[in-house]
Amino acid sequence: MAFDGTWKVNRNENYDKFMEKMGINMVKRKLAAHDNLKLVITQEGNRFTVKESSNFRTIDIVFELGVAFAYSLADGTELSGAWSLEGNKLVGRFKRVDNGKELNTVREITGDELIQTYMYEGVEAKRIFKKE
Repeated sequence: MAFDGTWKVNRNENYDKFMEKMGINMVKRKLAAHDNLKLVITQEGNRFTVKESSNFRTIDIVFELGVAFAYSLADGTELSGAWSLEGNKLVGRFKRVDNGKELNTVREITGDELIQTYMYEGVEAKRIFKKE
């Protein structure tokens, strides 16, 4: 499938403003901007496994399209929601457990890049990954 592979973060757009809106303190934002995040994505039918590894943690996230699950961000923010496939995009719709606010994410492949777009409280940010 198109998302399968190893993806290494290459650059960020508006990521600091996004993290600030999420309530992440300046020290953690500065560290997260240089986390060397790598995603290893495998898809088997409707089931995805995403291995996230960074300077801070390594975690395996397993989910099925359309099935809600709980997930914690690297800063400890807890989310609940689900991923769906809309055309050629993976769309994640999540709610924060602490305040009920929505965090939406879109992953799409453009050329040799995986573009991950985050939307939270009117702030949009992107992390662009290159395929290894």
